[in-house]
Amino acid sequence: MSGRTALVLGGTGMLKGCADELLARGWHVVLPSRRPERALGSAARAALRGRGHVPQGGGGPERHEGGGGSERRVAVAADWARPAELADRVREVVDRPADLLVAWVHASYRDAVLRAVEPLLAPGAPVVEVHDSGAIRPVHGLPGPALEGHPTQRVVLGFARQAGRTRWLTHEEAAAGVLEAVHRALDGRPPSVHEVGEVDSRVMRQ
Repeated sequence: MSGRTALVLGGTGMLKGCADELLARGWHVVLPSRRPERALGSAARAALRGRGHVPQGGGGPERHEGGGGSERRVAVAADWARPAELADRVREVVDRPADLLVAWVHASYRDAVLRAVEPLLAPGAPVVEVHDSGAIRPVHGLPGPALEGHPTQRVVLGFARQAGRTRWLTHEEAAAGVLEAVHRALDGRPPSVHEVGEVDSRVMRQ
């Protein structure tokens, strides 16, 4: 694996658009997930089904390369509750330190998982941490960056207000907000906090 590599934790759901954008820009993207088949494109899933095989959570990595070799996506079966095993599986599919980490990991696993993958990052590689405002306890506020020595952009996903009602952010809205933070990280901008949608001010206490 050559070229720039991004490790995206939680990139098969609401952050899929973020992973797709990095792929479109020529990045290699490694996607640990409990359901690695969700990380693959529709063509790759169809090919797997055609072979009578759909990757399961306990399997190894699944690769998909397309677009004349410009797209490289590696899905890795992972369990947030087993951070050391997760890191080992990522280590098996990368041959160089990752240049970027984007992480949306449940708060109960966040510190252990990010510390487990830290040795897989290049020195000073930027980090984008994504937080769900609904999962942040107001009494504690927004947690600080998990990894010292890695400039960190923090993103807090809130809610949208439409026609006098509130709703959850769409996948596209969440991905767009995270991508803005990714661009800031790659541009070497100072660490900062980004609110996507409306966020309860109580969770933003540092």
